[in-house]
Amino acid sequence: NFQWAADGATLLYLRDDNGDENTRLYAVDITGAAAPRALTPAGARAEILGVSAADPGAVVVMLNDRDRAWPDVVRIELANGARSVLQRNGGPRGYASFLLDRNNAVRVGLRTRADGGAEVVVFEARGRARELFEIPFEDAMSSRLLGLEADGAHFLMLDSSLGQPDTPARDRTALVRVNVASGEKVVLGEGERSDVVDVWIDPGTGTAEAFATEYLRREWRALSADGQADIEFLDRSLTGDFTVVSRSADDARWIVVEESPTTPRRSYLFDRAGPAGRRLTSLFSHRPELRQAPLQPMAPVEITARDGTTLVSYLTLPGGADANGDARPEAPLPLVLLPHDGPWARDSYGFDAAHQWLANRGYAVLSVNFRGSAGFGKAFLNAGNREWGARIQEDLADAAEWAVAQGIAEQDRIAIVGAGFGGYAVLAGLAFTPDQYRCGASFAAPANLFTMLDRSPAWRRDQLYQRVADARTEAGRQLLRVRSPAFHAGRIKSPLLLSYGARDPRLTRSESDQVAQAVRLRGILTYLVFPDEGRELVRPQNRLSYLAVLEHFLGDCLGGRVEPVGASFEGAAIHVYDGAVNVPGLSAFSRRPARPVAQPTAQPVEEAEEAGEPNADAEDAPQQ
Repeated sequence: NFQWAADGATLLYLRDDNGDENTRLYAVDITGAAAPRALTPAGARAEILGVSAADPGAVVVMLNDRDRAWPDVVRIELANGARSVLQRNGGPRGYASFLLDRNNAVRVGLRTRADGGAEVVVFEARGRARELFEIPFEDAMSSRLLGLEADGAHFLMLDSSLGQPDTPARDRTALVRVNVASGEKVVLGEGERSDVVDVWIDPGTGTAEAFATEYLRREWRALSADGQADIEFLDRSLTGDFTVVSRSADDARWIVVEESPTTPRRSYLFDRAGPAGRRLTSLFSHRPELRQAPLQPMAPVEITARDGTTLVSYLTLPGGADANGDARPEAPLPLVLLPHDGPWARDSYGFDAAHQWLANRGYAVLSVNFRGSAGFGKAFLNAGNREWGARIQEDLADAAEWAVAQGIAEQDRIAIVGAGFGGYAVLAGLAFTPDQYRCGASFAAPANLFTMLDRSPAWRRDQLYQRVADARTEAGRQLLRVRSPAFHAGRIKSPLLLSYGARDPRLTRSESDQVAQAVRLRGILTYLVFPDEGRELVRPQNRLSYLAVLEHFLGDCLGGRVEPVGASFEGAAIHVYDGAVNVPGLSAFSRRPARPVAQPTAQPVEEAEEAGEPNADAEDAPQQ
C-alpha cells in the first residue's frame, strides 16, 4: 500500500512482517539514491492519515506503539524519522478515526461508544473536545468521515442517519456536508436503491464534485458543471467502468482506471486542461497477458431469498455454455459458490480473476451479496446482525437452489469456496447443512467465534458483540457455541480443503486443528498450512500452489478441467497434514498430522434445538 508524500520526491509505503498485520511505514526517494528507510518501529501498526502541501516534509500517521488498542496521531519527519504526538488516543472509549486540516492539525474525530455506536467530536483550541453529534449503532458501519474542506469550516462524510431530530429516518448512505460549528448537515447526493460508495473530491478546495452509487453496477452523478463534463467525456471514451485513483495538485491531470468483466484493468492519463480540451492517453494494461484470453461476461442477477429479501448477485458461465446470451447455460453445470469476506463488504460487477479462472475450468460461478453485505442500505446490512451461520447461511443456500431451479447448476454438483468470513460460511455450510454442498474449500476461517472475539481489537469488539453475539452474557455465549463450526465439525461428511496462514493474528492453530481432527478419520480432508503467510496469501509462489491444490480438489469433486501442476509448487512454503496424495507433487510438503487437541464441548443437543439452530447429531457431537 503506497502513496506520494507531499514533497513529490518521496514514496511512502506500508508493509507488514509476513502477514502479522503490523504494517510498518517506509519511505523511499524516487531517485533510488538511498535504500528505503523505516519511519515507524517494528511490531507496531501504522496507518497513513494524511500529507499536506503546507507541511511537505512530514507525514501524519495513526500509530499504536504506545497502546496496541488505540493508536495515537503522530507526525513524522521524512528526513530523519523524528516523531511528535499530535493527538493522544486511549480507552475505554478511544477514537477509531480522525480528520486533519490543511496544516496537518487534528480537527475531527470519531469516538467509539459502549453500545457499538460512535460520536463525532470536534477538537478546538487547547485540546478541548466538543461532541458534535452521535452516530447510532445501526448506522456505525454505514457512516464514515471523508475529509475537511480547505477553509476548515465544513467536512464531508458518508452518513446513513442525518442525526438531526427533525430529519426523517433514512436507510441508504448519503454524501453529506457538515458544518463544523453547528453540526448542521446538508445532503449533497444519494442513491435510490444503494449507498454512495465513492466521491470525487477537489484536491485544492476539498469540496465534492461527483459521487457514485452501486446497486447492480456503479453509476456516477455530478455535483458541478465540470464534474458533469468529466463524466460524459469518460463515458464516451471508455467502454468499461472507471475509477479515478489519483489527481495532481492543480487538478489538471488524473489517473483513471478502467475495467469490465472482459477487460482487465487499464490505466490512463486524463488531461483535463490541455490546449485541445480533454484528452485521454493510455498508459498500460495491468494484466497484459490476459489481452487475448477468452474472458467471459458477468451477469448481474437479483435472487429472491425464502423470506422475500432481494440478493444482488453476479454470475459467470464458461465459454460456449450460453449460446443465446441470456445468462443461462444450455444445460446445467457444476457450480462454485463464492461467499465474500467481511461479511460487511460486497461483491461487485467487473473483472474478477476467480470468476474467470473457474469459468475457464468449466464451472458456473456465483457470488452472492447475502444479508449483512455493505452497500445496499443499513437495513440490509443490519439484517445480518447475529445471523452468522443462520439467515446469512440460508441466503447462500437459497442462491444455490435458485441456480438449480434456473437450470444453471446441477443439484448434486455444487461446491462452496471462500476465505475469511467466506471460509467461515464454507465450514458452516458443510457442518450445519451437510447435504447441501458436494464439497467445500475454506481459507483463514474463524471456526471458533469465541476465539475471533477474544483476538479482535478493543475498538471493534463492542461492534462485534452487537453483530455476532455478546460473549459477556450467557445467551450470547450459547449463541456463539451454536454458530461456531468448530463445535459441529463432526457432522461434516463432504470433502473439505482446509487452509490458513500460520502468522494470521486473528486465528489460532487450535481452532483449525479442531475442525481437522473431527473429519480426519473420514478420509475427506486436505489440510494445508502456509508458515510464512497471514490472513491472505501474498507471496505469488504460495498463492499459485494453493490454487493448484484447489483446482485439483474441485476437479475431483465436480469434474472440471485441471491444469497439470507443472512448476506450481516451486518456491512455495507449505505444510501438508492431510490429503497430500491427492495432488501430484504435493507429497513433498507432507507433515505428520497435527497432534490432537482437546475438542470444544458442545452444548446439549436439546439446547441447540430449543434455539432453533443446527447441532451435531448425538453420535457426531464433539467430545471434550
